[in-house]
Amino acid sequence: MNLLNTLVDKGLRRETPTREEALAVLVTSDDDVLDVVAAAGRVRRHWFGRRVKLNYLVNLKSGLCPEDCSYCSQRLGSDTGILKYSWLKPEEASKAAAAGLAGGAKRVCLVASGRGPTDRDVERVAGTIAAIKERHEDVEVCACLGLLSEGQAERLRAAGADAYNHNLNTSEATYGDITTTHTYADRVDTVRKAHAAGLSACSGLIAGMGESDEDLVDVVFALRALDPDSVPVNFLIPVEGTPLAAEWNLTPQRCLRILAMVRFVCPDVEVRIAGGREVHLRTLQPLALHLANSIFLGDYLTTEGQAGRADLEMIADAGFEVEGADEVTLPAHRAAAGGGCGAHEGAGACGSHGDGGARGTHGGEGAGCGAEAGGAGCGGHAGAAGSTAAESAAAGADAARTDAARTDAARTDAARTDAARTDAARTDAARTDAARTDAARTDAARTDAARTDLVAVRRRGAGTDLAPNA
Repeated sequence: MNLLNTLVDKGLRRETPTREEALAVLVTSDDDVLDVVAAAGRVRRHWFGRRVKLNYLVNLKSGLCPEDCSYCSQRLGSDTGILKYSWLKPEEASKAAAAGLAGGAKRVCLVASGRGPTDRDVERVAGTIAAIKERHEDVEVCACLGLLSEGQAERLRAAGADAYNHNLNTSEATYGDITTTHTYADRVDTVRKAHAAGLSACSGLIAGMGESDEDLVDVVFALRALDPDSVPVNFLIPVEGTPLAAEWNLTPQRCLRILAMVRFVCPDVEVRIAGGREVHLRTLQPLALHLANSIFLGDYLTTEGQAGRADLEMIADAGFEVEGADEVTLPAHRAAAGGGCGAHEGAGACGSHGDGGARGTHGGEGAGCGAEAGGAGCGGHAGAAGSTAAESAAAGADAARTDAARTDAARTDAARTDAARTDAARTDAARTDAARTDAARTDAARTDAARTDLVAVRRRGAGTDLAPNA
């Protein structure tokens, strides 16, 4: 396919495709989706190898938001049943972060609902950053607190924040359709403030809100112009009780095409699969790793994620490896420009430990956090809790294993094969039952129609017997 060859060539040279080429990716057929993934995968591997960066969300403040973002379970006046609480104490947040770091995460995303932080809120977050970095010196910390006022980005940078997340979410033309309490220009201004303060900018989008292909291309080209170091791609989780609860527009193949388009437009940027991947990509999640080089580990803000151990197994089974804390995320030309996560002069140290960018081949949001496509922060949807505290601890232990131990874990494939043989030996009666179950599936499940039965709303967190994101 000439289109894909052209896009690969441009991606390897860091050239921007035309709008027409980006749109053409989105309208390729399901029959061609594997070709699209293979082509975009070449670009991903060229800049990032086979590494997958793990990120972990800590929800510092849940619900109680004065903004009216239509996709968000924490929006003004919402009745979504999510857990609502005010600011976690620094030691609580540090403990929550430790679970994700033990699981292999190298970045912690500190998210708080609301329009934007007060100066007192910035002080609170500064204390939390200090508590986390006291225990984990090399961890990357990304703050996601909403719209920033003058001087706040600089204060966060001085407090030890490495990055700041604030998503554009959708195109400028349609932004007023999803939010009325702040503007698209407000969001752009906050991303620019983060840049100017030397923070690594993280800004992405939400797909599946009823937007057109042209809207998706518009927002991705706008992100390319802003030049963030990381671009989270959220897939709307239509949480019951939000205005977009009926917007089930995505299929796994559509999600793959969107991720491929983002990769072609932003070839050397950390592309992160954020909220909604479990709901919309489902069993095709491993294919998405050929397009994105970053995911969230475990749960989101108010919607449920895949268990941490399952994420790690998926990465290993797909032939990828978890990016280590001492490895540079971004390609050398971006990391060297700022010595940090980033491509910006004066950026912080995240993603550039050790030899800076010399390795060469690898490189949320309340009202303001804006990634709550079902409600997530720092690029992830507001999430429920999928894994228990015990599962989180187990996932942490698994991720902390050495490469040799990972190899041992991979040997369990043989055991899985034995199990598969056992399954194959099931009785005819069991097979008949399975066949009847298949026959009873709904027409929607048999086709590419979106699944409407997959949303869970998080009800755990501060004030309960389980920590947020447990």
